[in-house]
Amino acid sequence: MRYYSTNKKAPMATLHEAVVKGLASDRGLYMPERIKPLPSSFFDNIDNLSFQDIACTVADAFFGEDIPADDLCRIVCDTLAFDCPVVKVDDNIYALELFHGPTLAFKDVGARFMARLLQYFIRQEGQERVNVLVATSGDTGSAVANGFLGVEGIHVYVLYPKGKVSRIQESQFTTLGQNITAIEVDGVFDDCQALVKQAFLDPDLNAHMRLTSANSINVARFLPQAFYYFNAYARMKALGKAENMVMCVPSGNFGNITAGLFGHVMGLPISRFIAANNANDIFYQYLQTGVYTPQPTKQTLANAMDVGDPSNFARVYDLYGGSHDAITAYVSGATYSDDDIRQTMRDCYSNTGYVLDPHGACGYRALREQLKEGETGVFCETAHPAKFKEKVDDILGTDIHIPQRLAEFMKGEKCSIALSRRFDDFKAFLLKE
Repeated sequence: MRYYSTNKKAPMATLHEAVVKGLASDRGLYMPERIKPLPSSFFDNIDNLSFQDIACTVADAFFGEDIPADDLCRIVCDTLAFDCPVVKVDDNIYALELFHGPTLAFKDVGARFMARLLQYFIRQEGQERVNVLVATSGDTGSAVANGFLGVEGIHVYVLYPKGKVSRIQESQFTTLGQNITAIEVDGVFDDCQALVKQAFLDPDLNAHMRLTSANSINVARFLPQAFYYFNAYARMKALGKAENMVMCVPSGNFGNITAGLFGHVMGLPISRFIAANNANDIFYQYLQTGVYTPQPTKQTLANAMDVGDPSNFARVYDLYGGSHDAITAYVSGATYSDDDIRQTMRDCYSNTGYVLDPHGACGYRALREQLKEGETGVFCETAHPAKFKEKVDDILGTDIHIPQRLAEFMKGEKCSIALSRRFDDFKAFLLKE
């Protein structure tokens, strides 16, 4: 399989090159030259397959031309050492719980897969050390850091906005040490993302060290996220609820929903998608107007979605040939204020007993408001509510139990590097590494 840039000005790349480079030389995002449809027989029998078996089939369609089947399935099964169950929350509304991995967030799937795939390439080629740069608004940093922790031949630099991630989230990537370096940037997530992108294109840095990205701009990070959409359909089919199924995805940088849309192109029979935004409603406004206008990031309760210029919009736009009509025919949007999120969390807890995190609350509310008669909705509950314990407890009047895995992170001592949002400062730091 070859990969092209969404900007159409960079050379085609192999999977190996696309994964290691992360970003194309023309600043575009890599896209596979074709998307293989899966046979109808796969969907006919999907409810009888395990999550791992489903994921191995989907992974083969994405990566099977470049990685032997046994090696690829081993990577997939090692990645998915946990389940992503579907849980009933309300009448015709279900949660796809994506928080059962090591860092209790959906990004564990993509981060663990990418870590194992990159290590596979390093071992195959005998490469020198690879340095992974990742910007995070919350959960990406912890998932990537823990996915790559202790992986030989790889060093990870996590850039995060000072004071804009939860204390528990921060503890998951600032207390690890070993091959993980946390960098606290005096800015917002978009500043962190801009530093990462600029680093890839700087000739001095690329001469000094081999760089790649573990953000969802990397094909090895976002494509594996398609696995759990297929699994959600399988589990809903087993319940007799898969017909007219609507998928709602809390969306920040749009890697997660993009993976679901790739699944649809492969034949996944989901009726339509809803992208649920917080106050950072750039995509919602695009759906209404056909004009994409990045905006400064707004800080919200759902901090992992605080993105003012979502990178993966370029992939959505490319996937549908730049057609606003084609995108809006299959994807609708929603946007919610912090007050909306608070009220939704209270209402859901009071009416159903289910505890939503602030991001999942956006997805749940969008389904409550937009589901049509005869449809069943599934929303992504992207992180365990305990990762936002202070916010959740304050809103619901609860004392959310902190799972042991999270509690262990909080015992560690914070170690981070403080930097401004100026690229020259970041470059100078990396050149000393």
